[in-house]
Amino acid sequence: MSPHDDHPALNRLPPWVKAKLSSKAVETIVKVHDWVETECIPAEPIMKAQLVENRWKTPQLMKDLRKKAKSNGLFNLFLPKHFGDLSPGLTNLEYSCCAEIMGRCYWAAQTMNCHAPETGNIELLAKYCNEEQKKKWLQPLLDGDGCSAYSMTEPDRATSDATNIACRITREGDTLIINGRKLYGNALWNEDLAFYILMACSDPDNPNQWKRHSTVIVPANSPGLTMKRNLTIMGYDHAPEGHGEYVYDNVRIPAANIILGEGRAFEIAQGRLGPGRIHHCMRLIGQTERAYELALIRCIDQRKKPRGKLIGQFDSNIERIASMRLRLDSMRLVVLNAADVMDTLGNKAGRYAIAQSKILVPEMAANIIDECMQLYGGQGLTQHTALPEMWTYARFVRIADGPDAVHRHQVGRDQLKTAEGFRNRHEAYQRRYQELCEQWGVPYETF
Repeated sequence: MSPHDDHPALNRLPPWVKAKLSSKAVETIVKVHDWVETECIPAEPIMKAQLVENRWKTPQLMKDLRKKAKSNGLFNLFLPKHFGDLSPGLTNLEYSCCAEIMGRCYWAAQTMNCHAPETGNIELLAKYCNEEQKKKWLQPLLDGDGCSAYSMTEPDRATSDATNIACRITREGDTLIINGRKLYGNALWNEDLAFYILMACSDPDNPNQWKRHSTVIVPANSPGLTMKRNLTIMGYDHAPEGHGEYVYDNVRIPAANIILGEGRAFEIAQGRLGPGRIHHCMRLIGQTERAYELALIRCIDQRKKPRGKLIGQFDSNIERIASMRLRLDSMRLVVLNAADVMDTLGNKAGRYAIAQSKILVPEMAANIIDECMQLYGGQGLTQHTALPEMWTYARFVRIADGPDAVHRHQVGRDQLKTAEGFRNRHEAYQRRYQELCEQWGVPYETF
């Protein structure tokens, strides 16, 4: 029996998950919990106050916390085992337990260098870059010196189908020239942003549509790259990282900045997405647990007694609390299962479980947070609580990493491929039924 069995960091985990956690993983999960609870959540108002002074500058508090987390061994926890000594050696399942706790504070993961898009970008660079590129672009991210962004979405194209990406790369000798427009990708206004990983069209006439695009590294200070404005998400600017609207106007970069090779962007994109979606979902669960806690507190608030009863004494609210608890627990099981499938069978085999998480969790989280806001009444729509920001993030994740409609379509198509096998099975039932009718002298009926 672990000395941490009763620790709050573990008390929502099902027994089958606890049985798969190494002793080192348990220690790490507990450390992450204590870090978030003591260093992050209480400091949320301080972070907001420092951002008032300069919306697009990383607050000193964040810089100090990152240094402290790094010195405490709480940095780059997401790194898989193939990173060698840099990796803490956590499985997807073990790291998922950490990610849920990080989600309790919107920016807690950033203090540990475990935030989006950094985790996906670091894995992409590590997996596909050559040694020179790793030294120049990857190592600073691992060290926490600067940050990066991923640039894929476009305003003029339906880039949920990435074959539509039109931002153009043309080549002149050893130089690449980029022209086009992009949406999202962290704000260029933050001086800590070092570079963008850009997906663009380099060979539009290639008969194979999956080989028309390349992935390149674009330094943030490249002449011709301008940020027209910050994109708000449901009214929130998400400073100091934010989301930009960009114009690439004859941006020139070295051809040496191509990752893996020309025409291999889709291969890279597919290799980047799996684990990141799980991280998003687990952080969402942590956030939703915190929203649920706020709802419970509201239910027993002695100052709030409509018609002389506590909010939690109304039958409808008791049922609401029960429903939220059941949905939260089911969300966690879905994502933990996906993480475990990835560990045991690999990312490709876990495609369905990953899609299941990506589809179900953001929508369910937004619904639960909406119920929590309802319990707070008018106050639940204001900055008096973090609930509106939580709801916005959950709604955003339904679009991030691809609209959930795309994932539903893929799951549906995969399921329809199984229909023939089920029809054969049910026809066998019918044949056996006919045999039994003859055996028992019962009239045979067709259906």
